[in-house]
Amino acid sequence: MAPVMRPFAAARVLTQLQQAGRRSYATSRPSLLAHRARWTPRPTFNQIALRQSVRRQSSEAPKPKPKKKGFPILRWTWRLMYGSALAGVAYVCYGIYEMRNPNDQPEPDAAKKTLVILGTGWGAVSLLKKLDTENYNVIVVSPRNYFLFTPLLPSCTTGTIEHRSIMEPIRNFLRHKKASVKYYEAEATKIDYEKRVVYINDDSEIKGDISSTEVPFDMLVVGVGAENATFGIPGVRENGLFLKEVSDAQRIRKRIMDCVETATFKDQSPDEVKRLLHMVVVGGGPTGVEFAGELQDFFNNDLKKWIPDIKDTFHVTLVEALPNVLPMFSKQLIDYTEKTFKEETITIRTKTMVKNVTEKYIEAEAVGPDGKKQLEKIPYGLLVWATGNALRPVVKDFINQIPAQKDSRRGLAVNEYLVVKGTENVWAIGDCAVANYAPTAQVAAQEGNWLARMFNKMAKTHEIESKLAELSVAQEKAPNKETRDRVFEEIKDLQKRLLRLKQIGPFEYTHNGSLAYIGSEKAVADISWLSGNFATGGTITYFFWRSAYLSMCFSTRNRILVVMDWVKSKTFGRDVSRE
Repeated sequence: MAPVMRPFAAARVLTQLQQAGRRSYATSRPSLLAHRARWTPRPTFNQIALRQSVRRQSSEAPKPKPKKKGFPILRWTWRLMYGSALAGVAYVCYGIYEMRNPNDQPEPDAAKKTLVILGTGWGAVSLLKKLDTENYNVIVVSPRNYFLFTPLLPSCTTGTIEHRSIMEPIRNFLRHKKASVKYYEAEATKIDYEKRVVYINDDSEIKGDISSTEVPFDMLVVGVGAENATFGIPGVRENGLFLKEVSDAQRIRKRIMDCVETATFKDQSPDEVKRLLHMVVVGGGPTGVEFAGELQDFFNNDLKKWIPDIKDTFHVTLVEALPNVLPMFSKQLIDYTEKTFKEETITIRTKTMVKNVTEKYIEAEAVGPDGKKQLEKIPYGLLVWATGNALRPVVKDFINQIPAQKDSRRGLAVNEYLVVKGTENVWAIGDCAVANYAPTAQVAAQEGNWLARMFNKMAKTHEIESKLAELSVAQEKAPNKETRDRVFEEIKDLQKRLLRLKQIGPFEYTHNGSLAYIGSEKAVADISWLSGNFATGGTITYFFWRSAYLSMCFSTRNRILVVMDWVKSKTFGRDVSRE
């Protein structure tokens, strides 16, 4: 049996063993260090310096980071750009909220004068935009319950822009005026100047018990625009298509695809295919030129990709009776436009006057290089008539009522204050008026703005005159000299204000320039600059054309929709469906 070791003895033995281990390690450590030193290479000078640097940096306090070097102007420029972008987004959001949430409007005061405005075109809408409706009982009559941004209408014919993107409902606009404005969707059929009444008729498909009535007026603004002029040429109205309203653009868009699909019909003869794919545009003004450019773009970018059968037969021809297109532009830009059209294979037929229009061809009288006139037939599949204005029936009838208008042929003759000659409290603006200016949207818009300022001043003048009459009575009944002197000072101040308000100068048109798109993402611009004109054309001008038209759109909603349409057509192409 093995002896049992006591606990104290075991502890003592363990302690002795540990001490012996330490002594053996201490005696062997020098030999181990010597062995390691023999086989480990000595550190180099760079390593020693690096170790000393690390030790020194670890013992020292951390140094502050050096400031970034750069250009503070650039940093502030970026910050300003970000701030501007955020402010722009906030402004747009506020505008949308304000548009969607109109304030309550007080009802019109029957005691005030009734101002009737006929039309919702450029002139009438510009007038309504600036007019303070609290001063009048305003009534608007028009068969079109929206404002149409006509400069972009040629883009609607090919699907570059959807037609609703350039339409602004007139009720949305009138709902934001200070005082309520009455609107009637009707056509003015007759103006009775003696009775001071306008007869209106509801031409919509849905009619109520009353479809014709009369609207009395104290003041009248005629802004009904003009019709398409055919110059008495037979067959134009029956076979041609116009480009003045949204419905015209829709018909043109449908007719283009009808011609293309019919031309690709089985067993169609080559001559018939050539006729169907010949698109003729009559009129070398901005509307005709822009439509021709848009149509050629539609073919180059979309039609010939999806329907390659027509790539050798599709052709666009522009017919103009004058010696050149765009007569309101400078000679430099006219030459540039004609050169660009030649590169795009668009044929320009100048000095060519249409004499007759049939279902399949037009008869035109062309002046040859030798000066001789010759009659020729030009077959077509699509004919777009984009030239001339004619009087509407209501304007013709009104001219016949006024003896001073007996010599007027192109519209209502007005004086320098846009008052219809031979009348009182009747004004005319836009294409239905003859004011020695070109019948353009720019002229009509400036006329409407000027007329609104004049109406606002007239209302203030009437208000001041009423106060002067009251103060005159108060001065006579004043009990003492101090009161009379105080009233007299008020009368003098009001008379000074009245004198300033009555100094209304006549209407003066300021030409800001002319723009036109000519296809292939090129445009021409003849802009008034300081005391002269600045003429330019090309791709950069095309972006200026887009930005200018975008800024002239009626509302933020229109601008956003137009930009979205441009992006959509650029990304996915134009729609080639028939409807």
